[in-house]
Amino acid sequence: MGRVAMALSLVLLCTACAHSGPTLSSAERLELYRAHAGPSVPSFRIDRIDGAMRWTPLGDRALAVWNNSAQGYLLEFRAPCSGLSFAGSINISHSQGLVNVRMDSVQARAANGSAISQPCRITSARPIDGRALNDAKRELREASVVDRPADVVPEDD
Repeated sequence: MGRVAMALSLVLLCTACAHSGPTLSSAERLELYRAHAGPSVPSFRIDRIDGAMRWTPLGDRALAVWNNSAQGYLLEFRAPCSGLSFAGSINISHSQGLVNVRMDSVQARAANGSAISQPCRITSARPIDGRALNDAKRELREASVVDRPADVVPEDD
């Protein structure tokens, strides 16, 4: 399914607004991120100097990590990675600032820093267009489906 078709189908399926009303489910959020992610890359760079990245859990098999507000990566795991939804932080393994798919892992950590999961091997890393993702979130609006009144007649052409 093409990116535009996927995004359109997500908008049609979603009944939540990103800014008010009910929030998207984990599955809906993951589909929104997938719709705005490019093809998988074998590796990506992280900023080792800062040592901190923003991250967004997307269920127990995926998360987004952000180098900055405009560029992030959708990371997916083959098996469930427990604890992501309530973790205080995560550790991402790397070698000299380079995270390699199928070699490096993510580990959920509690607020006190202790591990709350086994390391979860990264099986896919896809660059996310953060600006497009934020635009799509703003475009989501709540819609209600209501029965048509019985006295409505068709309009003339």
